[in-house]
Amino acid sequence: MQNQNGQNQMHQNVQTGQVPQNLNHGGHEIFDVHEVLTGAINTLNMFKLLEQHVQDPELRDIMNRQYQFIQEEYNLTLQSFQTGQEPAKRTEPYMMKENNDFIYGLVQTPPEKPIQNVSELTDQQVSVAMLNLAKAAASMKSMAAAETTNPVVRRVIAASIPNCIEMAYEISLYQNKRHYYQVPQLAEQDMQQLLNAYAPAASMQMQQQLGNNTMH
Repeated sequence: MQNQNGQNQMHQNVQTGQVPQNLNHGGHEIFDVHEVLTGAINTLNMFKLLEQHVQDPELRDIMNRQYQFIQEEYNLTLQSFQTGQEPAKRTEPYMMKENNDFIYGLVQTPPEKPIQNVSELTDQQVSVAMLNLAKAAASMKSMAAAETTNPVVRRVIAASIPNCIEMAYEISLYQNKRHYYQVPQLAEQDMQQLLNAYAPAASMQMQQQLGNNTMH
């Protein structure tokens, strides 16, 4: 019998018989979780490479907090993956310090181009790299969670996806304040048309009420 966390469950392989808890993984799951773990290591390594180029104390604080959180999530994912059991602690939500106030509209900025030397790295390039890593992790973990058969590993990975999104959002807010990440808006008329392009789906109760009204 399976409990809520998928522990103490009897697993069967039609060819080899009973499957031990630590091997309760499908083939796609093994490969995809490997990608998740490798991606986390790559992110942590990139943070270490980039931190020496950070000038802004605020960006350094974001990088340090995200590094510690990603490292903890990596350890929890690894533990559940290797044991098939609930990890030592539950995945906690990532809490950012930024407010949610985006600045809309475009201001003139110099055209971007690739750097020619590592000494040209700025806080803008560092934050762009951090944002891309967070977005890639969210996509990778979504794919992996959909392929994961072990219920504990699935929960751990699925619970970490919102954290990747929150970290990406935190970085984009940091960038937005400095015009690194600009957000254009549609004309109000176009926006209103698209906002009102859909209507709610009628529920069964609403359909019955409409039917009764028609009969009257």
